[in-house]
Amino acid sequence: MSHTSLATKENALPGRETRMPVPDKHFVNGNVIQPPFCDHLQQIIFGMGCFWGAEKKFWQLDGVYTTAVGYAAGITPNPTYQEVCSGKTGHNEVVLVVYDPEKISIEQLLKTFWESHDPTQGMQQGNDRGTQYRSGIYVSNEEQRTAAVVSRGLFQQALAKSGYGPVTSEILDAGEFYYAEDYHQQYLAKNPNGYCGLGGTGVSFD
Repeated sequence: MSHTSLATKENALPGRETRMPVPDKHFVNGNVIQPPFCDHLQQIIFGMGCFWGAEKKFWQLDGVYTTAVGYAAGITPNPTYQEVCSGKTGHNEVVLVVYDPEKISIEQLLKTFWESHDPTQGMQQGNDRGTQYRSGIYVSNEEQRTAAVVSRGLFQQALAKSGYGPVTSEILDAGEFYYAEDYHQQYLAKNPNGYCGLGGTGVSFD
C-alpha cells in the first residue's frame, strides 16, 4: 500500500480497545483537555500537517478554551503514533479545538487554519509526507460545515490569484477523536526548540 493512499477497512491495522492515557490538564493554560466540557463551548478538529505546530497556532488564540492533539478520520481504533505514521490506520494527525463562540467565531478559527498551512499539497505538508499530513476540517455541527465550505471556496479564489492549484482539504463530520500520547500534547510548549515544518502560503484569508 502506498503511503499516499488511504488505508481501507480490509488492510487497516486492528488497533485495540484500550484508550490512550491522557493528562488531566493542558500544559499551557491548565484547562482540562478531555470532556465533559461546559455546555456553552463548541468543538472542531483541524488537520494541517504536523500536529505539534497546528496545536500551538490554536492555543494562542483568545477564546480557545483548550486544545489537544490526536488522530481522526481513520479506521484503526485507539492507534499509536507509530501506527498512524505507517499509513495503515487511515488517520490524520489533528488538533482538537474547544472554543467559546461568544469570544471567538468559527470564521476566525478558519482564518487561522487556512493561513497556517498550504491546503493544496494533498497527502503532505512541506517535507512531511503521508496520508496523516493531509489537510482537513472535521466539523461538529451544520453551522461549522457551512462556514468551512464557504471559506474553502473563498480561499481557493485567493490562492488561485497567487498561482496555487486546487485546495485538497477534506471537510467531514468529526467522528471519533483519539487522543495522542502524553508527550505529544502541547509538545512545542514542553520542547520550545522542537521541529515543526508547518508553514503557510503567505496568502491572506480576509
